[in-house]
Amino acid sequence: KLNPNRYATKKTIAQGMLDIALLTSNASQLRYVLQVGEAHEFYSAMLALIITSIVLQGLNGIFQIIMGPLDLDKDEWKTFLNVVNYLSIGSAFGIAAIDVIKMNFAPPQTSKI
Repeated sequence: KLNPNRYATKKTIAQGMLDIALLTSNASQLRYVLQVGEAHEFYSAMLALIITSIVLQGLNGIFQIIMGPLDLDKDEWKTFLNVVNYLSIGSAFGIAAIDVIKMNFAPPQTSKI
């Protein structure tokens, strides 16, 4: 039998690991953009997108921490957990959308084979 609490915990942990990888990537991009400075063609746009993505990732992490220990089977938590889950999904969608937009501002990669 599938235990929804165990599944939700594993999903939250897996998502947290992916969030850490994405946060590391954003920190690296932020460092690069700050090092290049205004010489970067899209300095302001990249800076705004990276910072927004990092803030949304922080909020999503907080939502995940809130959801983690609460029991889905208890009726008093169901509505609250649904709201927090929807906020988490919305922030995850926002992060993904921002990262797609960010990819269009990145300099083209040249492959050296």
